[in-house]
Amino acid sequence: MTAVQSSAEDRGGELARRPRRRAIPGRPSLLVVYVPAVVAVHVALLAAGLVTASWRADDLVTFGALVACGAVCIEATRRLGIPAGVGRDLLSAWWLPVALLLPPVYALLMPIPLQVLLQFRVKRTLVYRRVLVASALGVAGACAAVVFHRVVPEPLAGAQWVLEACPAVAAAVGCAALFTVVNSALVGVAAHAANPQGRWRDVLWNRESLLLDVVELCVGILVTVTAALTPWLLVVALPPVMLLQRSLMHQQLQAAARTDAKTGLLNAAAWQREADTELSRAQRTHAGLALLLIDIDHFKRVNDTHGHLVGDQVLVGVASTLCHQLRDYDVVGRFGGEEFVVLLPGADTVEACRVAERLRGRMKRLAVPAEEGTVSVTVSIGVALFHTHGEDLIELLAAADLALYRAKSSGRDRVCLPALEAPGAAGAAGA
Repeated sequence: MTAVQSSAEDRGGELARRPRRRAIPGRPSLLVVYVPAVVAVHVALLAAGLVTASWRADDLVTFGALVACGAVCIEATRRLGIPAGVGRDLLSAWWLPVALLLPPVYALLMPIPLQVLLQFRVKRTLVYRRVLVASALGVAGACAAVVFHRVVPEPLAGAQWVLEACPAVAAAVGCAALFTVVNSALVGVAAHAANPQGRWRDVLWNRESLLLDVVELCVGILVTVTAALTPWLLVVALPPVMLLQRSLMHQQLQAAARTDAKTGLLNAAAWQREADTELSRAQRTHAGLALLLIDIDHFKRVNDTHGHLVGDQVLVGVASTLCHQLRDYDVVGRFGGEEFVVLLPGADTVEACRVAERLRGRMKRLAVPAEEGTVSVTVSIGVALFHTHGEDLIELLAAADLALYRAKSSGRDRVCLPALEAPGAAGAAGA
């Protein structure tokens, strides 16, 4: 998708993979108010634009050519599918020229046919998400179009884009950045409302998404200049954009193969590969390393009482808590069922037990909405230390599993080490 579309789907992915909290009785959820408000703004602007627009044949040809290019890109990559969670693409290459070359009404119209095509030809999702993404793209595109046409009041012919490259391209870059910021803000608010416990930094931009936004901006500007010269040159621009999009989606599919679709954490196989690398590093540098095996207490009871959808929300909540409480370089994965596994590079016994206790305490404060109110859970954690309890990953996992069994048999909701021969450490762990 475009600088707008890619950003929108990127943040829209948050809506897709994070369950929406049930509204508190007597107090409407922010999503219930926010989504209709954004859609209403888009519809109002579109209606006003349709009434006041003056339709020119050249504009309609350019608009049709850009819509067709976007549709071809969607169809060409359709068989690749969209990875679970976050999806990025280069449809911004076709969105941005509409905002910069045509009157604002076209920027308001552009998201509608392509979002319909994505919904029915690529990936069906909840309608309100598609509508929100389309509205955010339309509003952001209209903002960019209005600003650009105020800075560059007269439409530039193809030769003028070359002869007056500095002012025109500078204005285009600034408006493209505005397009991305407005779109990201509109969808980011909805994504954060769907997961209020998440960090704004995770919802809006990280280093990788910012780099992709810059790439999309550059591709969009190049396609804008190409379309300004003549819409027929879009036939030349289409193949390289398609190739870039397929390459980007292929990388995302590779990344998706490493992650657990339900929680977004590393799956068991990917976690084991990462853990083997960390163990080799610890062996080489003689650094400390600890392994935590975490199990949700009475998880079957949650599924039986509240249903599997609530159980899935519990898994997502536990995974989110782990990510927020651990360091960026700690290796976190879902080991299967209700079990999670964490590798703590550089941690000794005291540090590992302190981290495990902090996680245990945080999990007790987790509250997942359900029809009967909220669901709270506790976790049991087994701790194992490299060299102390095992010399390789298999031995460490076996030792942590033994420690987890001790925690379960001791009453659950506690942290344990594998054996009793470390009374000081066991005391620190609350065994």
